[in-house]
Amino acid sequence: MKNYINWKTFSILLSLSMISVICVFPYIVTVQEETLKAIGQPIEIIFIAQFIQSLLLFSIAIFLGLFFTKKIDFHLPLIEAMVEKKNYNEILKDILGKSVLIGVVTAMLIYVSDAIFTTLGAAISTHQSYAPIWQKLLASFYGGIAEEILMRLFLMTFFIWIGMKLFKRNQPTKTGIIISILLAAIIFGLGHLPITASLTALSPLIIGRAIVLNGIGGIFFGWLFWKKGLESAMIAHFTTDIFLLTLLPLLFK
Repeated sequence: MKNYINWKTFSILLSLSMISVICVFPYIVTVQEETLKAIGQPIEIIFIAQFIQSLLLFSIAIFLGLFFTKKIDFHLPLIEAMVEKKNYNEILKDILGKSVLIGVVTAMLIYVSDAIFTTLGAAISTHQSYAPIWQKLLASFYGGIAEEILMRLFLMTFFIWIGMKLFKRNQPTKTGIIISILLAAIIFGLGHLPITASLTALSPLIIGRAIVLNGIGGIFFGWLFWKKGLESAMIAHFTTDIFLLTLLPLLFK
């Protein structure tokens, strides 16, 4: 397996992951203040524990994700060009505008969908309005980096690889990729249920809301990973979070 791992790429992704963990912590402290107080430990101890746990989690996820990515012939074109000391400017020009645009469209679709669920009685207050802008901006790095590594680099590629093994194929099929995108998107939505349960009682409508809102992003970001590479999905996800956490609430408050 080690032949499939470029350790420079691994180091870059792990470093970015841990930076995103540091970035999101102030936002977590603000949004989940009461929950953290209930733990009964100093914030510093909670942060150190979270950092160590994240270091282990992302080390495993990135290692396996790079292995699966190589097996299914997916790419991280921008990072690969940097590692191989090639000209990455053309790659960045190719993905930046499209990724930002898709990120904006995704944010609008999620925002409108959230409004529809609110009218149906599935409104959820996350207290995000209490967090200052700088915390929301920093938190967006976690979504764009950490969540894409977990959901796309690891989970989506794992499903594609499993599909290839089950059907004894040397290359992934279009159907297998689409199914994997959908599965990763659904799991991403379900992964938000524990924090949702701490805010409101779970119901079929609330569960559907979590799956749909997160699934919208998961589908777009998964498609970008497939067609343009992981970095494109990261840029789009970051853009979506910036709009959802800061710009759209200010425009439509």
